[in-house]
Amino acid sequence: MEYIDLRNEDGSLTGEVKERSLIHRDGDLHGTSHVWLIRYQEDMHSAEVLLQKRSKNKDSFPGSYDISSAGHIPAGVDFIDSALRELEEELGIKAKAEDLHYGFTHIGYHEEEFYGKLFKNHEYSKVYLYECNLSPEEMRLQDEEVESVLWIDYRECLEHIRKDDLKHCIFKDEFERLALEIETYFAGTGRPLWKKELTETWAEDAQNELEDWIEEQGIYIRQ
Repeated sequence: MEYIDLRNEDGSLTGEVKERSLIHRDGDLHGTSHVWLIRYQEDMHSAEVLLQKRSKNKDSFPGSYDISSAGHIPAGVDFIDSALRELEEELGIKAKAEDLHYGFTHIGYHEEEFYGKLFKNHEYSKVYLYECNLSPEEMRLQDEEVESVLWIDYRECLEHIRKDDLKHCIFKDEFERLALEIETYFAGTGRPLWKKELTETWAEDAQNELEDWIEEQGIYIRQ
């Protein structure tokens, strides 16, 4: 059984430890680490985030897209150690503490029924960014946890989450904050991201750029 520390709203420990299934039965506030893998897209002056697709055998949100790597904080363990452990277990990535860029904290609550039981998730999360250029084929996925992974432009992902047309279990307000954090991070590395309307997909951007180029060249296309 996995035992987890319960937490106060400020993230501090209450001193109580509880078994994981009971935490989700009762909706107790507990700690989790969230690591978002990001990579720079030079040709688009944008960035992508990695989504993991949860195994169909998971006890909650089976087959849903989720954070790149995330996990509960076991009793007596700190956030950064848990984040590094989950990265290696779920994706086969060995990282160091200094590789993770701390972004922000997030408190989320959601409840939903799975397999006839109400699942209450109330988590205090520390959110990290990890810049990584690995392809999915270069990652070693944990079969019982992760079905697959997907790189996607962060703006497109945000739009899917806002429209709710992607099967996922990501907190919308966390991803909205993450999008701003991604932009701040890359600006700080001298790679500012182009500002685009979040309602446009990259396919629409490409079409618009092509039409602009045709107009500039004075080319007439027969309809």
